[in-house]
Amino acid sequence: MTFNLSIEQALQFAGSALISSDSARLDARVLLGHVLGKPPVYLMTWPERSLTESQWQAYQQLLKRRQSGEPIAYIIGEREFWSLPFYVAPCTLIPRPDTEVLVELALERLSPQARLLDLGTGTGAIAIALTHERPDLMTTAVDIREDALAIARRNGERNQVSVDWRLSSWFDALSGCKFDMIVSNPPYIDPLDEHLQQGDVRFEPKSALVAEAHGLADLFTIIDAAPAYLNEGGWLLLEHGYQQSEPLLEYLAKPGWHQVQTCCDYAGQPRVTLGQYRVK
Repeated sequence: MTFNLSIEQALQFAGSALISSDSARLDARVLLGHVLGKPPVYLMTWPERSLTESQWQAYQQLLKRRQSGEPIAYIIGEREFWSLPFYVAPCTLIPRPDTEVLVELALERLSPQARLLDLGTGTGAIAIALTHERPDLMTTAVDIREDALAIARRNGERNQVSVDWRLSSWFDALSGCKFDMIVSNPPYIDPLDEHLQQGDVRFEPKSALVAEAHGLADLFTIIDAAPAYLNEGGWLLLEHGYQQSEPLLEYLAKPGWHQVQTCCDYAGQPRVTLGQYRVK
């Protein structure tokens, strides 16, 4: 018997199979496009085209993974950030649109040929986005996990940017280095936060999500250490949880920190706290 299943029929099946997803139709199209190696417009233009039996089997396997709640980005191994393509893997966080606010704020404050440091780089999304926009930057990016750094290096090559990738726990491998800006999206979720059992974060590495002291420990560690690694007038920009701006503003109320403020993400939630370090 000849196998005969159209794109339209496959998408109809997937829509029913993924009914528990808030984005079932989009998920179905993204996964099928991945299997076929075609863009979304192809699925809309040629709904009558037939799948091969092997394509149908591969599609069913991806649908099962999505039914279990596995993030689309991990299933297809990619995610877009700042209109750039990024490889992702379970050893890295999935880049999110909220973090683009951090990129925007950094671009507004970066001087020509600035030395930039990205702490806990993960996929390299922040470092690569900034360096792609500003090729004059001298960018260093660190992560404590070699597997995450391997992904970041691949992403740097893919997006044709030059970054000094280093294996380091925060500043440990940066002795004697000075920067004009330090950016970071560190772990900031409380270990007891109920959201850790919901959505995509169930599949993301806890080491990149969770910090002690109600999620503030790593943020405070970076703030304490940053002055020793910042040039005069250098900036520190930190992404954080929407309930953490007040303690961070209080923690930055120390001699040397100026223009301290919190900025909101696209949903209007407090998301990035920043300050400029000057001692003169």
